[in-house]
Amino acid sequence: MTALPDFRHSRPAFSTSRWAPLAALLTTSVLLTACGSSGDGSGSGSGQPKSGGTLTFAVGSDAGCVDPQQSGSNESIYSVRQTVDSLTDQDPKTGKIVPWLAKSWNIDSKATTFTFRLRSGVTFSDGSKLTAQVVKDNFDAVPKLGPLGILAQGYLSGVKSTTVVDPLSVKVTFKQPNAQFLQATSTHSLGIESAASVKKTPQRKCSDGAIGSGPFVLKKYVQNQSITLAKRTSYDWGSSLWSKKGEAYLDKLVFKVVPEAGVRAGSLQSGQVDAISSVGKANEAALKGGQVTLLRRANPGVVFGLGLNNSRPLLKDAKVRQAILAAVDRKQIADTVFPAGTQPATSILAHTTPDYTDLSSDLAFDAAKAKSLLDAAGWKGGSDGIRAKGGKKLSLTITWFPNSATNQPALELVQQQLKAVGVDVVLKQRQVSEFATTLQGDDYDVVWGNVTRSDPDILRSSFSSQLANFYRLPASSLDTALSGQAATTDTAKREQLVEQAQKLIVQNAYNVPVVELQTQLGVSKKVHDLDFDSGSRIQLHDTWIG
Repeated sequence: MTALPDFRHSRPAFSTSRWAPLAALLTTSVLLTACGSSGDGSGSGSGQPKSGGTLTFAVGSDAGCVDPQQSGSNESIYSVRQTVDSLTDQDPKTGKIVPWLAKSWNIDSKATTFTFRLRSGVTFSDGSKLTAQVVKDNFDAVPKLGPLGILAQGYLSGVKSTTVVDPLSVKVTFKQPNAQFLQATSTHSLGIESAASVKKTPQRKCSDGAIGSGPFVLKKYVQNQSITLAKRTSYDWGSSLWSKKGEAYLDKLVFKVVPEAGVRAGSLQSGQVDAISSVGKANEAALKGGQVTLLRRANPGVVFGLGLNNSRPLLKDAKVRQAILAAVDRKQIADTVFPAGTQPATSILAHTTPDYTDLSSDLAFDAAKAKSLLDAAGWKGGSDGIRAKGGKKLSLTITWFPNSATNQPALELVQQQLKAVGVDVVLKQRQVSEFATTLQGDDYDVVWGNVTRSDPDILRSSFSSQLANFYRLPASSLDTALSGQAATTDTAKREQLVEQAQKLIVQNAYNVPVVELQTQLGVSKKVHDLDFDSGSRIQLHDTWIG
């Protein structure tokens, strides 16, 4: 990946609530969560756990930032997540929020006030103590993070105040009901950093890393080459989900950046590395049956799909959008391009997301329907097979980013499928670091991507016309449903509103869902208990080698 673009330093003025989802959309490569895992963790149940050793993990890319609060790319999150703890954790099997740095909490009946009681004795790697003031300092500083902190900013959008109740109690109050906030406190984006770390500029934190209270400490970062972490001695405040108490088993973690999937697979087979990210379809057969375990899980949140710029003249027409939705053969794409077990999209949300609704019938491949819709919209077939109207070709550009080996072949299939119904598609590649500026600049027709989160509120941050609205949706009843689900503490009512929102997005074709992203990791069988958290990243405190 390239160095971070200038927009990080220019600090454009924008409302933090509006740009919340951009960082999350960088999760286009690998991610997984909830169910469908090939196991409970690589090598689990084999022998007696033991301390010591180095885990070497090959990842495909580097986002150029080692601050967890600003990191939105999965392959960077794998490493930086190990350096910070969160107030809460989320059980990947049940979705339940459980204690971590906060031993308990209270939420008022309107979901506007959240009070957390912190564990005592927690320290950061610089020796300073965790206090309510430090949590307040973290949350107060989030709006100043700039463009790379937009995911954290979204979680805290609408905050009225963060107040120190006593040295180990902190209260967060929102202007309006904010049911999603408790789950947000379990994310890496709201991982708690030391007072000294909070005072650093966002750019400095990106290059130097954050001072956290996590089980590992950043020792060395060489951009586009490697990230090295060391075990935090005397660590004793892990998540209530972890099986081991106290320090981590492993002494050292080394994350090497190896862009080529085949080279990563070969390095795992030869024993040069212990685990690899983004196992591609082409490498599955070679890795099966050897000393390698393949771990896979479906990614929660907004599925991989075509993010349509609804303000474009061509895409303002619902018939054109609906034709594109009908023309995509999701099963062919999932079976041809993606790893075994990958499912075609059956809603705008993946099936592993809370309150998911199955909308398979609305997403059925139907080329005849697509052609009929385009006919009705006035687009007539030309001699070259591409439709035209008023002398203008029906042509769209799909912008994509090379942070996953599946992106280009998936889009080449989409290109063929749309051409079959008369739509010309041009594929435009841009650097991963340009994702945020692409959406901010509005100079695109369609963007390929997904958004990961284990909470359906990701729909609001992605599709509400009152927030970021980088897909330029018009104000509609969708806004009412999205705002309503964020405001209610009634689980049945929230489920109903989330269902309504999914139907409105799919039936109006504001976005074209294509495939559920499934992360597939390759892990040596000598590595045990390498597990996924609810956000589909890896958790390495309980991992050991033997």
